[in-house]
Amino acid sequence: MNYLIEHPARVALLAGAHLALVAAALACALAIALPVGFALARSERASRAVLALLGALYTVPSLALLALLVQALGLGPAPIFVALVAYAQFVLVRNVLAGVHAVDPGQRDAAIGVGMSPLQRALRVELPQALPIVIGGVRIAGVAMIALATLGGYVGAGGLGSLIFMGFTLHHTDEIVAGSVAVCALAIALDAALRLAERLARAH
Repeated sequence: MNYLIEHPARVALLAGAHLALVAAALACALAIALPVGFALARSERASRAVLALLGALYTVPSLALLALLVQALGLGPAPIFVALVAYAQFVLVRNVLAGVHAVDPGQRDAAIGVGMSPLQRALRVELPQALPIVIGGVRIAGVAMIALATLGGYVGAGGLGSLIFMGFTLHHTDEIVAGSVAVCALAIALDAALRLAERLARAH
């Protein structure tokens, strides 16, 4: 804890970079998962196949995937960014599907009856009702991504992982502890913020 007390500005700077990486990857992952999930909700066979594929990807060891991405993209933020987006898809797409399937069929039929297009139904009827479940998926994925993003320090992407890996390299326990505590604090804060957003979405 001494490093955290003596170098709060450096830890805060690394935490900000860590959070920025996760936020960007989470936004990109959600931008992919939303249309994919809504499209798959129309076909049970396609949804089973895609979820099986994403589930298989989710089980690939993170270091192995990161090593392959480094070979393809080089060192820096790109490989960990792609890894974060890829790993988030299984949780996000599954929750988008669950949210769409939980939509009241009566309201969907009413939307069809008044002549709404598929896109209008998705945006005005299905997404608002699916939102709490979608946010629940974002919360789970976001917390996992906070932890996974520490591997960015291994490939030169910065963030709190660089502090932790530097501690391992130099055998400085204080740096490892400071980085680990900061990662935990970020995960708890993100979980609390998204849990509040989920409750607000359910209230509406």
